[in-house]
Amino acid sequence: MGQLVVIRHGETAWSRTGQHAGRTDLSLTEVGEDVARALAPRLAERNFTAVYSSPLTRAVRTAELAGLRSAEPDTDLIEWDYGRYEGLTAEQIRELKPGWELWRDGVDAGEDLEHVTVRVDAFLGRVRPLLDKGDVAVVAHGHLSRILTARWLGLEASAGRQFGHPHPGTINTLGYEHELPVVLGWNVP
Repeated sequence: MGQLVVIRHGETAWSRTGQHAGRTDLSLTEVGEDVARALAPRLAERNFTAVYSSPLTRAVRTAELAGLRSAEPDTDLIEWDYGRYEGLTAEQIRELKPGWELWRDGVDAGEDLEHVTVRVDAFLGRVRPLLDKGDVAVVAHGHLSRILTARWLGLEASAGRQFGHPHPGTINTLGYEHELPVVLGWNVP
C-alpha cells in the first residue's frame, strides 16, 4: 500500500503572525518559498501516483516550488472557512468570545466542522483506491491537514485538536501498519 504524504503550504504573512487564513488567498513569503524549494529533494525520492493541492495560491505555489508541478487542484482541500474570524489570531477571537476554542466552538458565520468533515471524507474516498498503486501527495493547510489525519485514522474530525499544528512547509505521512491506518510521520521539516 502506498502512503498519503500531506504537505502544509509554506509560510505566509498570516501564518507567521498566527492569523486564521481560511479562504483568503495569500502568497508565500520569501521564507515560505525557500522552505517549499527545500522540500523538492525529499519529495523527488518518491514516485507519486497522484498529486493534489488546495486551489489557493499558497498551496499551488508550494506544490510548484517543491517539484510537484502536476498537482491537481481540489476544492475539497481548501482550508476551513473561518467566517468572521478570518484574519484574526486566537487571542483576538478570545477577546470577542472569552474561552473560545476552535474545535469545540467552531466559527461565526463560517463553515462548521461537519461540513469540513464531509469535504475531507469525499477526498479520502477518492484517494484511498489510488494508494493501491503507490504514494499520493497532498498540499494543503494546517487545520485541514489535522482533520484529514483524524478522518484517515477513523476518528471524529474534532480529534484533529490532538495533532500538533503542522508548521508551514512540513511533511506529514499517513499510511498503514498491518492494514490499520496510522501516522508514520508528523511535522517533519
